[in-house]
Amino acid sequence: MEKKKEALPLVCHGHSRPVVDLFYSPITPDGYFLISASKDSTPMLRNGETGDWIGTFEGHKGAVWSSCLDTNALRVASASADFSAKLWDALTGDELHSFEHKHIVRACAFSEDTHHLLTGGVEKILRIFDLNRLDAAPREVDNSPGSIRTVAWLHSDQTILISCSDTSGVRFWDLRSGKIVQTLETKSPVTSAEVSQDGRYITTADGSTVKFWDSNHFELVKSYDMPCNVESASLEPKHGNKFIAGGEDMWVHVFDFHTGKELGCNKGHHGPIHCVRFAPGGESYASGSEDGTIRIWLTSPVSREESDAVPGNALNPKVKAVADEVTRKIKSSLHIGTA
Repeated sequence: MEKKKEALPLVCHGHSRPVVDLFYSPITPDGYFLISASKDSTPMLRNGETGDWIGTFEGHKGAVWSSCLDTNALRVASASADFSAKLWDALTGDELHSFEHKHIVRACAFSEDTHHLLTGGVEKILRIFDLNRLDAAPREVDNSPGSIRTVAWLHSDQTILISCSDTSGVRFWDLRSGKIVQTLETKSPVTSAEVSQDGRYITTADGSTVKFWDSNHFELVKSYDMPCNVESASLEPKHGNKFIAGGEDMWVHVFDFHTGKELGCNKGHHGPIHCVRFAPGGESYASGSEDGTIRIWLTSPVSREESDAVPGNALNPKVKAVADEVTRKIKSSLHIGTA
């Protein structure tokens, strides 16, 4: 009887409340890293290949809605319900600065050149902080039509993308003029907006639809209806031939980018999925859920017989540098990344 292919994820425990945001660093000389934001108020840093826990950033007094790493994976930023965004040293875990706001901060993003931090939230104000002058007042853009949900940089840090929690569409600000230069129309509020690694596409999730936009001409390239309401979507970064989406049905769906055909469905979470992201090399992807866990899945899953793994863990044969370590942990039935 032929063995059925089944995805066996690495299960990363540690958070005590829902995981609401995930961010992969680019590939650095030391590998790549995964930072997670959670309602438990403590962002966690992990090895992006193995899911191994590296450290926890302690200091927020409310849910952390967003976290990210700079281009060199040397600093972490976090946005919190405690009315602050914080800057951290990714190597030591030390808090470098706290940027105070007047309401909940929902999103943050480092500029590509790592000199600026962008924040947004319930105040409906975009703030740009100069990381070379931490005590300087930020530049503010205050004409957002709603509570800001996501933010991102585009076009060599000349354009800012935002979506709102209570208003549909995606808006783009030109930093030189300080004005909205383009709006992408959607039926529902956009809960996830990702700029592709090569900068060509913007992937959005709104309601039960995933859309792909040309980031230079702001034109709709693809639009696919999903089997359920999805909260997050991510495009495979290396070949751009598939994408993932996750939401209320607790499954991570894999689709063909060109046709929209569903290629696979990964089950294992015990609550709605709030975020999905591909690793920078495309060999794996991560999902964060209401159940408080992160799961790292292989892009091309191996069968249970081939992996010789216990349920909930899997060996990635493509990652040579960490293969022996992962195998050792799987055989001892340990959960990867337990804090």
